[in-house]
Amino acid sequence: MLRASAEKSGVTIDLRGVVDPSVPTGLPNGEVLVTFVAALLGRDGAALQDARVALAASMGADAVVAVSIIAANFSRNDRIANATGIPLEADFVKLSEDFRAALGIDNFASARNTLG
Repeated sequence: MLRASAEKSGVTIDLRGVVDPSVPTGLPNGEVLVTFVAALLGRDGAALQDARVALAASMGADAVVAVSIIAANFSRNDRIANATGIPLEADFVKLSEDFRAALGIDNFASARNTLG
């Protein structure tokens, strides 16, 4: 979805930045967003608090709420798909092959649930 919306908006992005913080995403506020999501998925409460403060300073307090809701929704959807064994549609498997390989997504433990 990120790649498609960026293309539609005429924004050049580098999806590697989503999994490698040393690579700039090309997104406005990309670094602060990636840092926040990494902290949100981690186990370091202090890092998460620092990331919340940085996100609020960069994008406003409402962004902290919005980004948290989006991350929670993605997590919920993934858990439902994994729990019920919903595979990716064949068309999406083909269309996502390039960026899944580039980002190492096929190596994630949950890939066995969606890619067969």
